[in-house]
Amino acid sequence: MKRFVSVTIATVFATVALPAVVSTQGDKDKIEAGKKVYAAQKCSTCHSVAGTGSKMAPLDGVGSKLTAAEIKAWITNPDPLTEKLATKPKIKMKKYTLPDAELEALVAYVASLKK
Repeated sequence: MKRFVSVTIATVFATVALPAVVSTQGDKDKIEAGKKVYAAQKCSTCHSVAGTGSKMAPLDGVGSKLTAAEIKAWITNPDPLTEKLATKPKIKMKKYTLPDAELEALVAYVASLKK
C-alpha cells in the first residue's frame, strides 16, 4: 500500500510541477528574445546593462523597482512618466511603437534585470 501511495503522490507532483518548468523555459525564451529586441532597437545608446552601453541611464535593478506594466509604459509612452520624475533627464526617451511580440519580449527582458 505504501508503495502505491508513493508512486501516486510522485505522479501527481510531477504533473503539477511540469507546467512551472515549461513556463520557466517560456520565460527564458521571451527574455532571450527581449535581449535581441534591446540590441536591434539600439537601447544601449542611452542605457546600460551590467556595465555595457551608455552610463546615462543604467537599467540594472529596474526589474526590482518597476512592474512589467510600468516598464511597458516607459517604452510606449514615456512622457507622462518623465513628468513625474523629480529630476528630469537631459535627453528625453523616445516613444517606441513595436509589434506586440517584440514589446512583450523587451518588457520581459527589462523586468528580468533585478539586483
